[in-house]
Amino acid sequence: MACIVHIETATDVCSVALSENGAILTSKENYDGPNHNVLLAPYVDEMVSFADSHAIPIDAVAVSCGPGSYTGLRIGVSTAKGLCYGRNLKLVSVSTLQLLCVPLLLHDNDIPEDALLCPMLDARRMEVYSAIYDRSLHTVKDISADIIDECSYKEILDKQPVAFFGNGADKCKKAIKHPNAIFIDDIKPLAKNMLPLAERAFLQSKWEDVAYFEPFYLKEFVTTQAKKHF
Repeated sequence: MACIVHIETATDVCSVALSENGAILTSKENYDGPNHNVLLAPYVDEMVSFADSHAIPIDAVAVSCGPGSYTGLRIGVSTAKGLCYGRNLKLVSVSTLQLLCVPLLLHDNDIPEDALLCPMLDARRMEVYSAIYDRSLHTVKDISADIIDECSYKEILDKQPVAFFGNGADKCKKAIKHPNAIFIDDIKPLAKNMLPLAERAFLQSKWEDVAYFEPFYLKEFVTTQAKKHF
C-alpha cells in the first residue's frame, strides 16, 4: 500500500484527501465553487503538512483527469505536477466518470443488480459528458459528449436498467423517460472516493509521465469575444 495525495477539481467542487494503506487519513471539501485557484493550494498544503507532521512519506499524487471543467482540470493537474516535481513523487490519473461510480459501488443502494452505471457531467445546454459501465467498471459505452433527447441510450435501456447520476443527470430527467432509466441525486466526484481507483493504479504501476501528462478535456476550450458596447 501507499500514501497518496488525491486531488479532484473537475467540477465546481474542490476537494483533496490524504490516504495511507487503504484508508483516508484526512480530507477537505468545498462546494461553493468554482474557486479552485484560491482553495486548492492551501488544501494540498494541509495534506502535505499532515503527512510530514506524522512522519508519513508520501508516495504519489492522484489527480482526477477528466472530462470536466477545462479550467478546473488545468488547475488540478498543474498542482499535482508541481507537487510531484517538488517531492519526486509518482503521478496517477483517475477518470472523473469512473470516480463518480465509486460511491454507488461501495455503499448500499436500491439499484437493481443488473443495472449499468452512467455517470454524467454537465457540458452546458443539453449536452453531457458520459460513459456507461458495468459493476466492474468495464466499459459498455465509451466516453463521449452527448446531446440528450428522448432517444438517448434507448438501445441500452431497452435491454436493462441504467442508473444516471452526476451533475449532468438532473437536466436529463425530463428528456429520458424510459422505464429502465433510474436517476440518483447528489453524486459528486470527491477526492476521498478516488482511493480504490488510485491505489489500484499505483499497485499496477500505472504511472503518468509528469512532464507530458495532460487532462482529458474531451472537447477543446472555446473562448468567446466580448461584445463591444461602444
